[in-house]
Amino acid sequence: MTDSSLRTFTKVPAVTLGFWIIKVLATTLGETGGDTVSMSWLGETTPEAGQGGLNGYLVGTAIFGVLLVALVWAQIRARRFNPWLYWATIVASTTAGTTLADFATRSLGIGYAGGSTLLFALVLLSLFAWHRATGTISVNTVVSPREETFYWITITFSQTLGTALGDWIADSSFGYGGGALFFGALLMLIAALYFWTRISHVLLFWAAFILTRPLGATLGDFFDKPLADGGLSLSRPLATLVLAAAIVALVWLVPQRPGEHPGHDGTAA
Repeated sequence: MTDSSLRTFTKVPAVTLGFWIIKVLATTLGETGGDTVSMSWLGETTPEAGQGGLNGYLVGTAIFGVLLVALVWAQIRARRFNPWLYWATIVASTTAGTTLADFATRSLGIGYAGGSTLLFALVLLSLFAWHRATGTISVNTVVSPREETFYWITITFSQTLGTALGDWIADSSFGYGGGALFFGALLMLIAALYFWTRISHVLLFWAAFILTRPLGATLGDFFDKPLADGGLSLSRPLATLVLAAAIVALVWLVPQRPGEHPGHDGTAA
């Protein structure tokens, strides 16, 4: 048996069922929270709303972007895994991703297809650069500032991509409820591939990580969009507070442990 003193633990949580549940709640919170600031508080509800004045999507991105940078800096500076700091950073990345994707697809006018294509390319580029620099893109190797930097850059791009994908599907014939079912089905397919095939678990992880974001985006829109548009017309701030309370409760109640480096003693990549 390996001596626990020789084990090297990562700065991110072990990937468990609890991890995925909190991740979906965090991505849903990112949608309702981002829309609360950019739409409910700053009045950015149409592509034209910011013309002649402040653009709510851009202002929201600046607010959440500053918060995200500060939390990533704190995460990298931390000596060990801190579940509260980690999930706060994830939430910041989802809210920043929401407002940034809305700014790109609506205010810049490149549309859902253009925004999704651009962001997908950025995700692939960040993963490629990460692999070239370290030889792996496994989250079980996030033990130093270099890996953490790649990790959070990739996550931010993936959260932004997920928002654009979710909005694209939701605004199609699927609608918000159908979009949530669509992405939920894709996640179930990935789970099946994980357990019953030999496809790389690292690639399946990133596919699932990306797809939880559009699932959260469509769920968030389903909660707060008007009844006439197929939503439940719930209060965005109230939905955000409820989701935040649920995340806090789960982080408190569900065991949070760091992932373990596959080399244990840090000698293996």
